[in-house]
Amino acid sequence: MIRLALLRHGHTPWNRAGRVQGRSDIPLDAQAVEELGAQRLPAPWDSAELWSSPLERAAHTASLVGGAQPRTDTALMEMNWGDWEGRFAQELRDDPACDHRDIETWGWHYTPPNGEPPADLRARLVPWAESLHRDSVAVCHIGVMRVLMAHATGWNFDGPAPFAVKRNRLFVIEIDGAHWRLLPDPVRLEKRST
Repeated sequence: MIRLALLRHGHTPWNRAGRVQGRSDIPLDAQAVEELGAQRLPAPWDSAELWSSPLERAAHTASLVGGAQPRTDTALMEMNWGDWEGRFAQELRDDPACDHRDIETWGWHYTPPNGEPPADLRARLVPWAESLHRDSVAVCHIGVMRVLMAHATGWNFDGPAPFAVKRNRLFVIEIDGAHWRLLPDPVRLEKRST
C-alpha cells in the first residue's frame, strides 16, 4: 500500500477573478508566492516523493512548500475546459445558451465544448497513481483532485460531493492495488520556522 497526498496549487490572478483556467498556464500571484513561501509540508510528507502538474502554478507551489523541484507528469494536468478557458465562470453560468453546470450534475461524461470530460482525466490519472512505488505528494489542480477523490470514494459527479477541496491541505488517498480509500481528515501545511 502507498499513500498519495494531493495538494491544490496556490491562487493565480485568474482564480481570484473567477476565470476558468484549465490548461492555460497562469502563474501564481505575488500574494500566493508570499503565503506559500511561509509554509511547508509536514512530516512525514516532507520526505515523500514530490510530484506536480507541469503547469507553472502547480510546479511553483510544489517547489515553495516542498523545498525542491518536483517531478512532473502530464497526467496531472488540469481538465481541458476547451472553449470556456479564460472566460468568467459566472458569465458562463448566467448565459442561458451555455451548458455550463454545477459539478453535482456532471456525471463522468460531461464535456465542455472542445474540452474533456472527467472520465478522460480518470483514464490518465488512475494508471499514474497506481504506478507509484512510494508515498507521494502531488501538487495539482482542483479538477484532478476531484477526479482522484471521486475514484477513491465512489462518487460519480451526481449529487453533493462527499468532500470539499480546500487550499493548504493535503488530501490523502490510500492505494492498495485497485482498492482506494480517501482518509477523512486532511492534513494542514505547517508554518515554516523563521
